[in-house]
Amino acid sequence: MSYILNIETSTTNCSVSLSLDGKLVDIIEEDSSNYSQSENLHVFISKLMTNNKIKFEELSAVAVSRGPGSYTGLRIGVSAAKGICYGVDIPLISISSLKILANKIVFDGYIISTMDARRDEVYSCIYDSKLNIIEDEKPQIINAKSFLEYADNKKVLIIGDGQEKCKNLIDINKNFEFNEDILRPSSKNMGDLAYEKFKKNDFEDLAYFEPKYLKEFKSN
Repeated sequence: MSYILNIETSTTNCSVSLSLDGKLVDIIEEDSSNYSQSENLHVFISKLMTNNKIKFEELSAVAVSRGPGSYTGLRIGVSAAKGICYGVDIPLISISSLKILANKIVFDGYIISTMDARRDEVYSCIYDSKLNIIEDEKPQIINAKSFLEYADNKKVLIIGDGQEKCKNLIDINKNFEFNEDILRPSSKNMGDLAYEKFKKNDFEDLAYFEPKYLKEFKSN
């Protein structure tokens, strides 16, 4: 049995969960516009472990969102994950925030995962219906023609907190769809992704791993 602690702090949602062999066991999260990670993350982790009577030594790994997203939120999440891994000598797994956002969506077409990156820009990654990457994650300035080539002959679903910006700026056609219920990544969607990496020994180097910001650091 492989318990994995999952940490997602790339947006305003401070989210931690416990998974067993890829299946969700429990989750604690709070979405606060004040970015509550610095106050809540360690409290949530401690409460999650205590509630489920799991010791840190019983974990097989820690998984953390690697970005893109909030610079401060990502640093806090990665620091916490590294600290636990160092403390009990277990591996660190990283997962794209954009992939976490898109995970477990059932949609027959392209899934465009977006996160707000200020002004007219979003972080985006484009997946097919099986979560294979069609266009890799990157910062992208949104204009009237953005993503139109994908909507020529196939349905396109835009998710994440960058979707409102896309609605306002893109010359939308009938093949575009949006889902306002899917705005921010949650650790509840990390367990299966983390377990697949765990089985492949796809781990990060604790000494050198840093969040993947995609853009030059600026304060929030």
